[in-house]
Amino acid sequence: MSGRQHRETELARQIRARGLAAGRNSAQIAEEIHDRCGPQFGTTRIKGHRLAHGVALADVIEQIRALFERDGKSAPGIGETLLSAYESGLKRPGPEYLHYLCSAYRVEPASLGYDGPCICGHGHQVPGAVRGDLQDGRPDTSPGPRELLIQPIGGDPSADGGEEDENVLRRTLLQLLAGTGVALDGQVLGSVENIRRRMDETLVSATVSPAMLDQWEEATIGFGRQYMNTPPLRLLCDVLLEFSAVRKAMERRQPVDLQERLCRMAAQLAGLSGMIMVNLGDHRMARSFFRTGRMAADDTGDRALRAWVIAREALVPLYYGDPREALNLARKSRDLAGQTPCAAQAMAPVFEARALAMMSGSGRKDVVDQAKRALSRARAAFSQMTAVDQDDATFGYTERQLYFHQGDALVRLGQAMEADLILEQALTKYGPDDWLDPTIIKFDRAKCKLLEGDLEEALDMAKSALAELSEGCRPDILMQRAHEVARAVEAKDPHHPELKVYLEALRAAPTVDPTAGGSP
Repeated sequence: MSGRQHRETELARQIRARGLAAGRNSAQIAEEIHDRCGPQFGTTRIKGHRLAHGVALADVIEQIRALFERDGKSAPGIGETLLSAYESGLKRPGPEYLHYLCSAYRVEPASLGYDGPCICGHGHQVPGAVRGDLQDGRPDTSPGPRELLIQPIGGDPSADGGEEDENVLRRTLLQLLAGTGVALDGQVLGSVENIRRRMDETLVSATVSPAMLDQWEEATIGFGRQYMNTPPLRLLCDVLLEFSAVRKAMERRQPVDLQERLCRMAAQLAGLSGMIMVNLGDHRMARSFFRTGRMAADDTGDRALRAWVIAREALVPLYYGDPREALNLARKSRDLAGQTPCAAQAMAPVFEARALAMMSGSGRKDVVDQAKRALSRARAAFSQMTAVDQDDATFGYTERQLYFHQGDALVRLGQAMEADLILEQALTKYGPDDWLDPTIIKFDRAKCKLLEGDLEEALDMAKSALAELSEGCRPDILMQRAHEVARAVEAKDPHHPELKVYLEALRAAPTVDPTAGGSP
């Protein structure tokens, strides 16, 4: 919980305690919380009611689920993310969810901050509840109508096929195409998670024409080509709209050959979504997508595809978690790939070497030897790959990626001279439109200079790399590398005259930009 949220909760707790001591009911307390916390913290009316009851988001969700169960309805799709979006004003509840929120809090829609009557046609208020549309702020103490038994209304939003979530992504995509800045907020993340969850449900439960499958497969390959140069949030919208279409086709079991093709596309699109979420810095969502990708790949029986998903998943702990987990995933991917020439057979050993370097630090001969053997296996496997896989930076593994990742592993192993030569070669293999990987490579080369003891040259290289980036090209995954250089210089010479200038440049740079493009 942030400091701002903590202060908001503390003030609401004090208002609630005093209100209860004075004999006021929860609806009256909610009005006071909104009046006093709203100007300072932006507390909405609907959030004021939860704070007035002194409960967490999870408690409200369980209450709504209990009401759905009481009415003989299937479990709702509402979760903490969606309820949080309602409370922050990013999203408005649909008619049915609004009805059940009113039932849970025993108030009318206006009291929660929404216009119009409830769709049930009955009152939700209890005696002494505050009407949300009172002009003078005084409580309505007249008895309200008794809440009647709620009958199933039909049209469960969780069973709408995901159209509402798709519309959120379509609106986001249109805003991005129009050049409008879009934040990766709770509403977008909620829609992303709902689409992924529906695919999970389809995979564990689940006729489309071969021509349609051909089009989807071509679109999937096209998204892979766009991955390197398209802003990730924009690409994510496109990918998930296709992902949702594939899920709808899988809702009913298809002939075995068509079902396998659908599962393959689902695995690839889920894996690509996971890669994009790594770029956006959301490792929790990335893990969820890779888990979905694994589930879909398992249904294909394709060991190479399964190994590819797991190898890509290793990037999550490699960048944001425990390198031991990354090592285990890389080895699992390597074992799955076996002797089959494929992308994972080359990727997995490289990721294994990077994880080993992160676990043991630089300089240990046994670790250096073990990592170099893994890199040697990667080069041998790469030479056996097909030309198509060597030309695919997303679902395959390219030569420039191999050089880049080898150089990164050698830097972490403390092999400065060898790493710098490989990284220099890697830079020559990128085009003018590529910027993320080349920038990371430049920071890695700055680390090589640090290992050689040339702090001034390292800072010059890092400053130059940072200065070349525009405002829209500074995602979290890149800024991590920039800060690593600063920390390394501070450890060697905290009073270096150029360090202060570099730190000021870093502070001026935003650390997260969900509209920037590139790959890890």
